[in-house]
Amino acid sequence: MIISASRRTDIPSYYSNWFYNRIKEGFVLARNPMNFHQISRINLAPEVVDGIVFWTKNPLPMLDRLDELKDYVYYFQFTLTSYGKDVEPNLPNKPDVIISAFKKLSDLISADRVIWRYDPIFISKKYPLEYHINAFEKIAKELHDYTRKVTISFIDEDYRGVKDNIKELALLNFSSTAQMELSFQLAEIARNFGLSVDTCAEQIDLQQYGIEHARCIDDRLLAKLIDCRLNIEKDKTQRLECGCVTSIDIGMYNTCKNGCRYCYANYSKNAVEGNFAKHNSISPLISGEVGDDDKINDRNVKTYRNLQMQMQIFDL
Repeated sequence: MIISASRRTDIPSYYSNWFYNRIKEGFVLARNPMNFHQISRINLAPEVVDGIVFWTKNPLPMLDRLDELKDYVYYFQFTLTSYGKDVEPNLPNKPDVIISAFKKLSDLISADRVIWRYDPIFISKKYPLEYHINAFEKIAKELHDYTRKVTISFIDEDYRGVKDNIKELALLNFSSTAQMELSFQLAEIARNFGLSVDTCAEQIDLQQYGIEHARCIDDRLLAKLIDCRLNIEKDKTQRLECGCVTSIDIGMYNTCKNGCRYCYANYSKNAVEGNFAKHNSISPLISGEVGDDDKINDRNVKTYRNLQMQMQIFDL
């Protein structure tokens, strides 16, 4: 089993104490986003957790306690863009805080385990193509010794709440031709700094520029880290263009305090405030408590490690 922590919220930034408590107790409860009163109890024992993928814009609250994850294999998807407070209002200063946090994390766990995400990309009068090219190069110059790869994607306005949130940003039309032009430029910059580039869940084919389709929940990287093949399938619950393998997400929508205008996981500011106010770091749920109307089911989990192959190699 691979744990996603989380596509739905920034657990490292806002819920790190809760997460460490869940690791200590060995299980977590997660509500079904389609059925609020249906709760899964997920075993977090190292024997069944093949890896943890953290998604964050600021991992600093986690960093002093990473030793508590010594029995687990994990890596970070770290989003670092060039947008200002008009787009990402609640993030700390990037040059002084976030870039330093990226480097510190990389120093602690290695550059192979910190994936830089420059996404989602949109264009406006304030953020035209030239802006992204210059900003991307500046960030790449800072981070190239601290990561091996950068993942890019383009904004998707079809998600619930995204259109309303971005209205005031006055986005310009971002044609596929413009996307390809920008991708070519970013790929050239990345290669100059020794970084590979892939795209997250994009239909557009950019292989001519050396840009592959991403697998953000990546069994290949985890297999490399644990030195064991994983027999795991593509995640059928994600979009067709998504290359991720199957994982279990332990987050909750409308709980992230970053307030990013482009975010698909937050579609109600009032819900975010209410859910965050209900957070209790010792609760098995990320927000609130188990109620009388809730039904808890044990999630059937298992390791995907190909132990038989290991035994065969050992026998030889």
